[in-house]
Amino acid sequence: MTDRPRALPTRRLTRLLALAVTASLAAGCGALPGFSSDTKGPVTVMTWAPENTKGTDAPGVPAMARAYARWVNANGGLGGRDLKVITCNEHNDVNGAADCARQAVDAEVTAVVGSYSQYGRSFLSTLEAEGIPFIGGFGLTEDEFTSPLSYPVNGGQVALIAGNGRQLAAHCSKVSLVRPDTIAGDDLPELLDFSLKQAGRPAATDIRAKEDANDFTAQAEDALASAGAPASLATTLGTEGAREQARKGCVTAALGDQTTTFFDSLRRVREDFQDVRIGSVLGSLDQTSINRGGGKSGVYEGAYVTGWYPAASDDRWEPMRKVIREQAFNDNRIDSADAGVQNTWIAYTVLTQVVASLGEGTVDARSVTRALNDGVRIKTGGLTPTLSWRFEDTIAVRDYPRMVNAHVWFQQVKRGQLTPVGRTSVNMADTLERTI
Repeated sequence: MTDRPRALPTRRLTRLLALAVTASLAAGCGALPGFSSDTKGPVTVMTWAPENTKGTDAPGVPAMARAYARWVNANGGLGGRDLKVITCNEHNDVNGAADCARQAVDAEVTAVVGSYSQYGRSFLSTLEAEGIPFIGGFGLTEDEFTSPLSYPVNGGQVALIAGNGRQLAAHCSKVSLVRPDTIAGDDLPELLDFSLKQAGRPAATDIRAKEDANDFTAQAEDALASAGAPASLATTLGTEGAREQARKGCVTAALGDQTTTFFDSLRRVREDFQDVRIGSVLGSLDQTSINRGGGKSGVYEGAYVTGWYPAASDDRWEPMRKVIREQAFNDNRIDSADAGVQNTWIAYTVLTQVVASLGEGTVDARSVTRALNDGVRIKTGGLTPTLSWRFEDTIAVRDYPRMVNAHVWFQQVKRGQLTPVGRTSVNMADTLERTI
């Protein structure tokens, strides 16, 4: 399936014509030169994420992008072309995301790569109007899976929640889900419940929370009450029986950066709640959070965690770790276990292979988009399935037509460390196709 060529936006065409006329006059020739750029000129891209906000922060995303560029340029560039990365603070704000998109347009970037924002609608239309591809966003919004110029590398929040439901179903008799009281959060209970019901478990108790709350005591109390054994079991099963039944209850939370705040509230409500297991998804919970929460003696010990990619200890991450050691060893913003850093690495892996596929040809937004649409196949060293965005490669998920990867990885916190559960990923495509 071949896309129709896009006309150059008026502002960009005017600028190119002016440059062409100037060059023609300077050369004393009568014909306008071609519009193709110097094939060995720099490849300019942008990466954005929120930094220094009161809520969600992802400083590792732009920091990893800069480190990747330093590494590429120290090793000959992208086929001899320098990689120039422009970063932008999205401020976790709808206007900030739109501002970053306008900066990308003004800079005439080849692509926006590996960025983090929950305001897809505010920036994607701007990129679409200028024909700029959006490669490997964090997958926070449905818009990233509907825009024809978006090329997602993971299955977004929906794949994580569906996967977490399958993971928890093997260990929990019942589940409480604490999630944001937002439009995006409204999709999560159905996904979790479908996976639970497939395993014969009851639907989860849906507990809503304000996304920017500083205290979740009420939600913690509700979650524990719903997941724990009812008091009547003490009579019918005896003390030991009630305790055993309660051990099978689970509380899972997907609140982004506020997830750790929720679990802190949970700890305060019941300091010893080992009779209730906890769960979450990467992006809401990571190794840094676990370390801050007390490690092996902390609140997260035993937690069931679902992620898009293998555990940070997996050998398949060694190329990324090598780049961090060489180019960002002292940059404490970059944590190889951070899902945002990992996603940025994969997004730039896509960019590198797309540019390589263009050979000596022009590298710009149009040529990169054409290569992606024509089916360039991206290998990520086993971190994801082979990625390709042709129509026939997409998954039949009704509201997410751009999804090409619905694989997730199960992990568990053991002795304070996120530990892989198995060596292979779990494909949630069938569940997603049947629920959304």
